[in-house]
Amino acid sequence: QVQLVESGGGLVQAGGSLRLSCAASGRTFSSYAMGWFRQAPGKEREFVAAITWSGGSTYSADSVRGRFTISRDNAKNTVYLQMNSLKPEDTAVYYCAAKYGGLNLVQRASAGYYDYWGQGTQVTVSS
Repeated sequence: QVQLVESGGGLVQAGGSLRLSCAASGRTFSSYAMGWFRQAPGKEREFVAAITWSGGSTYSADSVRGRFTISRDNAKNTVYLQMNSLKPEDTAVYYCAAKYGGLNLVQRASAGYYDYWGQGTQVTVSS
């Protein structure tokens, strides 16, 4: 079992940057593909980015590509989401998620595909 704890959220002006972290418990973190999702009020949870267990491949949603970067440090059991050029529409609760094993290229953007979730961290971007 994996427990995930996100941090790094906050209030930032449009155009600013934030780096989210997701710390995972357990000795098998490197066996999990990781993803970031977000959910704005009244909207469904949506895929943001994902990374394979090795960190060798990353994937991101069209809405954040070129602005957000996912990375991981398996020695620290942590996955990151670097968010640059933030926009008001990026305002949401951001969640990290873990999927044991490989990252299915079709299902990676589906919230139901992941096995474990963190509690979320709020990101608010003011205009």
